[in-house]
Amino acid sequence: MSVWNPWHGCKKISPGCLHCYVYRRDAAYGIDSTAVRKNADFDLPVRLRRDGTYQLQADGGYVYTCFTSDFFLEEADAWRPACWDMMRRRFDLFFFIITKRIHRFSACIPEDWGDGRHNVAVCCTVENEEMAKLRLPIFEAAPIAHKEIICEPLLSPVDLSPYLSSDIRCVTVGGESGKDARVCDYSWVLDIRRQCEAAGVPFRFKQTGANFRKDGKCYRIPRSHQHTQAKAAGIDLPDRSLLK
Repeated sequence: MSVWNPWHGCKKISPGCLHCYVYRRDAAYGIDSTAVRKNADFDLPVRLRRDGTYQLQADGGYVYTCFTSDFFLEEADAWRPACWDMMRRRFDLFFFIITKRIHRFSACIPEDWGDGRHNVAVCCTVENEEMAKLRLPIFEAAPIAHKEIICEPLLSPVDLSPYLSSDIRCVTVGGESGKDARVCDYSWVLDIRRQCEAAGVPFRFKQTGANFRKDGKCYRIPRSHQHTQAKAAGIDLPDRSLLK
């Protein structure tokens, strides 16, 4: 696994942003999360060692891209073309992008995008039913070679069934972390799993979140246990995503 954050900083645009982990972490260091700026590692994918080889080597995993911002953020429009060019040059790497701004996708792709790039996965985040209805029709129509849906933080029941086609490589679900986390109900998780199973789409329960409700009872789950408790539920459906 590798991480590439070409810029830092973002603007909250929907309910899922309310308790953003980046804002929490920045606040601890007195950093203004709304001040969007290039990172020192902007050129990481094409940076060379002294021997002429790339610093960032393919390791069989994803390159998690722009996880301290949003890749389609308006303030980054001037920088994004250079990032697309780096991804084009590094076809040996597989870039993994999660966005709440799928509505900007068509205005942000390069001219040679075509039907999508086979070393780029774009994942659309939907945290509740309202965002699913707003974002997923756009996502469904977008020319993307590798698509995944992320329901994290899951804040309500969500009907994904109209959008669960063979184009969707995986659906990932998770609760919200942090001391102010809103509730994630296990029944919502299981219902999305049921939808995925009916459509033959892989499903992953990533984390419980800090405020987890099951059978009407609420549990406060420490951060260190949120992923392990989700895995222990044993409800994942086989993954057909390109990389596991």
